[in-house]
Amino acid sequence: MPRLVIDDREIEVPEGTKVIEAAERLGIMIPRFCYHEALGAVGACRMCAVKFLQGPFKGVQMSCMIDAKDGMVVSTTDEEAVSFRKMVVEWLMLNHPHDCPVCDEGGQCLLQDETVSSGHGIRRFFGKKRTYRDQYLGPFIQHEMNRCIHCYRCSRYYQDFSGYRDLGPMQTANRIYFGRFTDGALESPFSGNLVDICPTGVYTDKTARFKLRRWDLQRAPSLCINCSLGCNTIANAHYRGVMRIEARLNREVNGYFICDSCRFGFLYANGGADNKQRPWNPRVKGKDVSVQNALKSASEKLAEIARASGPGAIASVGSARNSLETQCMLRRVCRTNKWPEPAFFVDLATYRKARGAVLGLDSGIAVSMREIEDADFVIVVGADPLNEAIRQAARKEAPVVVIDPRPVVMPLEFEHLAVAPDQLETCLGILVKKAVEKASKSLSQKATQFLLGLPSKQGNREIQFAVEALAGKLEASKRPVIVCGTDVVRESTPAFAVDCALLLKEAEKEPGIFFILPGADSFSSALLSGAEGRTFETILDEIENGSVKALLVVESDPFRDFRDRARLEPALSKLDLIVVIDYLPTGTVRRASIFYPSSTIFETGSTFISQEGRVQFAKKVHHGGVPIRGEQPPHVIRDFVPGGDHRPAWEILWEIAGERDAKTDDGVPGGPGTWIPAEHPAFEPINGLNYPVDGLRIAPGFSRDHFTSVATGTARSAKPKEFELLMVEWMFGTGELAACSDTLDSAVPDPVICLHAVDAEKLGLADGDMVSVQTGSGSIEARLSVSEKMARGVLILPRHRHLQWQKLKNALTVIPLNGIRKM
Repeated sequence: MPRLVIDDREIEVPEGTKVIEAAERLGIMIPRFCYHEALGAVGACRMCAVKFLQGPFKGVQMSCMIDAKDGMVVSTTDEEAVSFRKMVVEWLMLNHPHDCPVCDEGGQCLLQDETVSSGHGIRRFFGKKRTYRDQYLGPFIQHEMNRCIHCYRCSRYYQDFSGYRDLGPMQTANRIYFGRFTDGALESPFSGNLVDICPTGVYTDKTARFKLRRWDLQRAPSLCINCSLGCNTIANAHYRGVMRIEARLNREVNGYFICDSCRFGFLYANGGADNKQRPWNPRVKGKDVSVQNALKSASEKLAEIARASGPGAIASVGSARNSLETQCMLRRVCRTNKWPEPAFFVDLATYRKARGAVLGLDSGIAVSMREIEDADFVIVVGADPLNEAIRQAARKEAPVVVIDPRPVVMPLEFEHLAVAPDQLETCLGILVKKAVEKASKSLSQKATQFLLGLPSKQGNREIQFAVEALAGKLEASKRPVIVCGTDVVRESTPAFAVDCALLLKEAEKEPGIFFILPGADSFSSALLSGAEGRTFETILDEIENGSVKALLVVESDPFRDFRDRARLEPALSKLDLIVVIDYLPTGTVRRASIFYPSSTIFETGSTFISQEGRVQFAKKVHHGGVPIRGEQPPHVIRDFVPGGDHRPAWEILWEIAGERDAKTDDGVPGGPGTWIPAEHPAFEPINGLNYPVDGLRIAPGFSRDHFTSVATGTARSAKPKEFELLMVEWMFGTGELAACSDTLDSAVPDPVICLHAVDAEKLGLADGDMVSVQTGSGSIEARLSVSEKMARGVLILPRHRHLQWQKLKNALTVIPLNGIRKM
């Protein structure tokens, strides 16, 4: 490895390391504007100049453009290099508007820092400044082009890293303009990263415009809980409200970047734009009460029902948005009070998919998002994976194949095998079988039997040819990765995907498996649900037969998640008591007999386990309470914080149903680290909250027998005169937390029903028609989107918040031909 000297300090670095990176390892921060670790070097700003005293290069050179070599002697403090950097700053400031007092970047601006550190403070140029016209870039990003220093970070991120082409450099020389051909919202769902990546404030967060300064904020490392990926963030709070979310570097998870849903979907914690959406006060029978009255009433009512009808008459429901602390506490109070086990999933199908995925990770083939980037072949099964990890693998020339019935769109080249859900496993099985057939002699007996059981043909000739062509590339790969969803797939698909990955492993490859689970804490939900799989649907049966009299709902909303509203409404009306603990204004909260507000992830330290089994901790950002609107807080002296009576859900559970004699002096059963490990063997490594920076990866602790799954290609196949209705998730418009974030409203697309072009033609429908889908439990109306890049025989409908999709029954929904008509 090259050994060099920087500022009289010797260092040895790996081959290919840039001098600017080598200096950083020594703690020497060479000034820079255009250089960024995720984007690489481009040498556009000339700010990282250093003096090379010895070695293959001499004189002033750009440290981001030169690889470290043996014998180099580098000085960052040489008079010539310092003078050069000072001149660069002066050039950049010639046209700068000097608007720091009104710039949202003030206090966190790299140009501001370098200008001060270089000593530049006197303007010598008195000519006219260059000016630009700013553009409208959508609801999230404010454009201030006059602040631009032409570092190219924005275009390199937006076009090269993310793969979108609607923003980039235009014109030439001193008139280069970074923007769009016409005003309009940015197409990329990762556009918010422009705010973090820009060093001067050309792109700023429009949602926080003129509201804050960095030094006024309470900041803490946090997590995104909008999905199961567990992206790392920094939350910023001010006056009891979350003001902004930034990306936090985690090299194993999200790297430097996050999606717009994560960045702008935080207003649920504030109660929306007007503070009124979030329920702030405890209630009993619809009336606001004190904290003590709410807790006492809930505790007494539950105890009364347990005495009258037995502990089995009290059922409890959690969800995948519970923190690990809440899930474990709910399970603990159920066990100690002899209540039935809690349910964390709505229906059995969702539970089986999640559990099949989680147990498969115990085979040691789970990969992180960062590891997907190093894959040389990516297979996506039943997932709509709009994430940057796959984009980076494709940039390294890894073939990407997507096996999915939906019209998938990604900013990269990929092969799309558009097949119905029944054929997902068939296509995957054929692809893997043809890729490992030559290595069949080295397989174990179980693997050989599994290989022989895999299908060899697919009914569609075009897809068959495509699979055979891709099999050769898979055979040549060394590090293939299977990305498997749990949305449109069958119950057996996650387990089948694991077996296919293990088959590739026995064929002397280094495969990986990456699951996309249905919620932020689905991993622990699957483990804590037990082998029997108690679900809300099970509880609903017990309510209907009269064995359950009381329902405890913890940060869950059956009125949103459970399909078949016609069954849900009368069943819950039979209950004697509904106790709800939540921070969202859900339909279940509105029907609660007793309600207690819980705190969000920003108001209390919380642990979540991502879909790869990575345990991560989000620190408390602020105390909470009703946020203060306006420039200054009201000058009112109070002995309480309005809306500040909430607590973590697990603490409330302990107060309502815990073992009173086991409490400690502070009212809780010790720290979470003392009782979380007792709830499941997989949680034994979680003996405190001091996790590593990148999280702690755990395994389920037990697994199923491998090579026992069978491709379900002969399951229910759509008949010529019917369609299977698939309910799917979108990045915007379908998430539970995002629905309570007003900021995202303008980014939510209208709901559409997707149908294959051939199917639409047979029905006499055209793209853009308003159609009605008739089901046995009601009808759904939406605009039609016709595509040739999707499976035939299926209808695809999002779980959009503007659609009453909950009226559909929970079973597999089949729509007859005459059930689709133009309005």
